[in-house]
Amino acid sequence: MTQSDSQKKEPEAGTAAEAQKTTDAQASSATGDPPASAESAESAAATPADPLAEARAEAARMKDQWVRTAADFDNYRKRARRDVDDAKRGGREEVLKEMLPVFDNLERAIQSAQRATEVKPVAEGLSMVIKQFVDTLGRVGITKVPTTGTPFDPAVHEAIQQVETDDHPPGVVVAEVQPGYMQGERLVRAAMVVVAKARTGEAPVS
Repeated sequence: MTQSDSQKKEPEAGTAAEAQKTTDAQASSATGDPPASAESAESAAATPADPLAEARAEAARMKDQWVRTAADFDNYRKRARRDVDDAKRGGREEVLKEMLPVFDNLERAIQSAQRATEVKPVAEGLSMVIKQFVDTLGRVGITKVPTTGTPFDPAVHEAIQQVETDDHPPGVVVAEVQPGYMQGERLVRAAMVVVAKARTGEAPVS
């Protein structure tokens, strides 16, 4: 075989290889098979996500939500405390406004007593101030604890003394030493009282 014949066959071999590639590509296109690069992309998309990464992302989201909730609750608590303090101040101011006229009249009564030559007018003036004081307490919801002539009640009375007497049955309040006050059903201050007891040698009344 001559050199010229060899050179002629080499191009024919190359042409055959290229023709085969073209034929394969056409066959792949005809059958609908995706190229190798598309198969790799689909394979990557089908790979499941990393569970650890998902768990970390969920933990971060929950932490952020918890921090926001804690901040909202702290703000609510501060507002509630401020509202309670404002309500207390407002209540004290209302009571003070009601009581100031009583104090004014008490000062006037003291000034009149210093100039008075008789005791009776002074006593009457002080009695009027006391009545005004009790009426004012009633307007703000505070009432006196009943004492003299009522049965002793340890829930509202504080007995500081017991006396033998025939004027009251045993266990009955005979005198009030210091008045007690209630606000609605709540005891503000117990009344200090003297309580009757049976005379020595006498059986207590049941």
